[in-house]
Amino acid sequence: MPATPAWPPKSAPRLFVPGPLAAGTVVNLDGPQAHYLSRVMRVGEGDAVVLCDDATGEWAARVASAGKRDVVLTVEELLRPHGQVPDFTLCAALLKKDRFDLVLEKACELGVRKIQPVLTRRCVADKLNLERARSILVEAAEQCARTALPEIAAPVKLDTLLKGWDTDRALFFADEAGGDAAAPAFSANPGPAALLTGPEGGFDDSERDAIRALAQTRRISLGPRILRGETAAISGAALWMGVNGDWK
Repeated sequence: MPATPAWPPKSAPRLFVPGPLAAGTVVNLDGPQAHYLSRVMRVGEGDAVVLCDDATGEWAARVASAGKRDVVLTVEELLRPHGQVPDFTLCAALLKKDRFDLVLEKACELGVRKIQPVLTRRCVADKLNLERARSILVEAAEQCARTALPEIAAPVKLDTLLKGWDTDRALFFADEAGGDAAAPAFSANPGPAALLTGPEGGFDDSERDAIRALAQTRRISLGPRILRGETAAISGAALWMGVNGDWK
């Protein structure tokens, strides 16, 4: 006998929707999500869609009806509970829009729990559209099958970040002037952590002194080459995930 096809199929569209979801919940989608399902993915009655609500987890749903302006789904079963990611915060200096978009997308894919944009003296950008940033994170989470959305905070000035620092959290500072090799430093400090990376022009001397003065700071090096701000943020987060995160 032929094998029964897996349900929902791996090719089923995946969307984040408001929750909480439960078996039997009816979800009515309109706007861009309905357009995506009906016009791009061409779903029809009976087709599978995977839904996440960033609260209860990931659910299999079935299309009850698909019109031009709305799609109605019926939630059927829980596929995965809401997942927990490692306690890691990326404190990335704000970059130009396209470069910071990349940081947001990749931080989500890598499993970062919180993203804290930081304003420094040499930042070219000084504003962040939080609604747009959240949309980028949702799209990235849908693509990488993450059930828990990263938290995105409003940008804060560097001195404000340092003054309110959590005494139980290590701050790994990607210091252009050098520091301990990153992987051994991460391994020696396995608890709650954050990584601080700089803007296009780097930190100035007074900022560097203030960061180093914080008791929780651990100066690290991300290798022998000069990295762009987005490269430092992404590579540092990836390395931490490989050493202390959920990649092991």
